[in-house]
Amino acid sequence: MKKKLIQLAVVATLACGLTACGGKENTHQNSSIDIDVNDSTDVEIVTTEENKPADGALLDDPEVEQKIDEINLYIDLYYYNEIDREKQEEALYDGIMQGLDDPYAGYYTPEEFSELQEDSSGEYVGVGALLTQGTDKLVTVVRPLKGSPAEEAGLLAEDVIVEVDDKSVEGVELELVVKWIRGEENTTAHLYVYRPSTQEYLDFYITRRVVENYTVSSEMLDDQIAYIKVDQFNENTDEEFDEQLEALRKQSAKGVIIDLRDNPGGLVSSVVNMCNSIMSEGVIVSTKDRNGKQTSCYKADNKKSCDLPIVVLVNGNSASASEIFSGAMQDTGNATIVGVQTYGKGIVQSVIPLSDGSAIKLTVAKYFTPNENDIHTVGITPDVIVELPDGRENAVNIDRAEDTQLDKAIEILMEKMARR
Repeated sequence: MKKKLIQLAVVATLACGLTACGGKENTHQNSSIDIDVNDSTDVEIVTTEENKPADGALLDDPEVEQKIDEINLYIDLYYYNEIDREKQEEALYDGIMQGLDDPYAGYYTPEEFSELQEDSSGEYVGVGALLTQGTDKLVTVVRPLKGSPAEEAGLLAEDVIVEVDDKSVEGVELELVVKWIRGEENTTAHLYVYRPSTQEYLDFYITRRVVENYTVSSEMLDDQIAYIKVDQFNENTDEEFDEQLEALRKQSAKGVIIDLRDNPGGLVSSVVNMCNSIMSEGVIVSTKDRNGKQTSCYKADNKKSCDLPIVVLVNGNSASASEIFSGAMQDTGNATIVGVQTYGKGIVQSVIPLSDGSAIKLTVAKYFTPNENDIHTVGITPDVIVELPDGRENAVNIDRAEDTQLDKAIEILMEKMARR
């Protein structure tokens, strides 16, 4: 029954085009190619003089307290099996977070939070698969990295992770799933996945090894058009972008296509630095809390290094940091956006440690584009809408002859270049 439910959920998800989730910048781990990292921000914890929440104290409600006591009374009187009080307590905290009806909110036990705080370097030991988690909590492969153990084993884009080393990932936060997949070099990760394209469940035994963290690739197309693909916004992505852009400029590039399709996001600092390479001035992105108070504002610092005409490619899997970049380019007129509507992840999460070593993850703010557009659940509407043939929703490993979006980007860029 469980497998059937997963299968139905996957079919519904893919039909809605929700196979990717917004990238998020994480305060407790470096960027990685196994995970889209969490957007985060510093938050002020507001308390009363008694050091209790200023409002919304659910358990202070006498009716709630009475109901909990009543439930526990009947459990103590009649429940047949042994009671695990610790598990009940954790489920209570989980329930409070789930009651927020926010797919990005969550509770971490002290053990889980400790795992999240472990340091990781730009180079790590894993299988080399970019994962994402949608609002349905399904953990999906965005793509295996080229030359990675995951690619060699046959893992494909849109595969849904069901179990890692015989542990179910149902309802488990993406960060923890990534931790499970990582491990010691030359050990084996057992991934049990559901493949929507063939409607079958598959076992993969993948040997972990050191994975290089490259997120930018480029080439010179015909007519002196520079093509730069950005897979994710990681710690060194902005430096990789600048280096490859400069190399293409030395080859006499006259225009640039920046491909952000299937890019689930990443570090805010990285995307801001990339915008700085293109924008000479103005707001890149700002955040506001629930009261409309601006909590941060990133602006271009007049270090612009690219004055070439630009087209940006996006699709329904372009999320979070990708949408920050696209929104900034579109609102400031620095680039033409081509493709289809982006994912629409425009909120910020923060992981807040609790006094007993556990932690909660809360949505604390929203992103706004330079023109003050709220893109959450809406996404960025391209200036020129172009779909891929046969209803295809991603551009992973697409044949050049079928890439109608890239064709349109080249056409528009040629027009822009001719006007210069």
